[in-house]
Amino acid sequence: MNLPKVITDLVKAQDDFDSVAYANCFSDTAIVFDEGKTYNGRKEIERWIADSNERYKSVMKPVSYEENGTESILKAEVSGTFPGSPIVLKFHFDIVGEQIQHLKVTD
Repeated sequence: MNLPKVITDLVKAQDDFDSVAYANCFSDTAIVFDEGKTYNGRKEIERWIADSNERYKSVMKPVSYEENGTESILKAEVSGTFPGSPIVLKFHFDIVGEQIQHLKVTD
């Protein structure tokens, strides 16, 4: 599967539980929607993923990837210490340049 570098970097950061590297895949003004909550900017995104890593120890295995203009959808099998693990989630990205501007996680 041919993934953009920023998505490859994001998956590696997630699998390494590296919240700083994960947040650095996003622009300073990026927005993340996950589990009904919104996280604005790189600092909030870093805190969100650090908390998620602590609670769930999630790793990602990409299943498929589609691009449509600046919108991309990564389907990934996510496994960790959460009920129902593993689950396939959809990661809806808006990527501009080499950074993620927007991410919405859905099932």
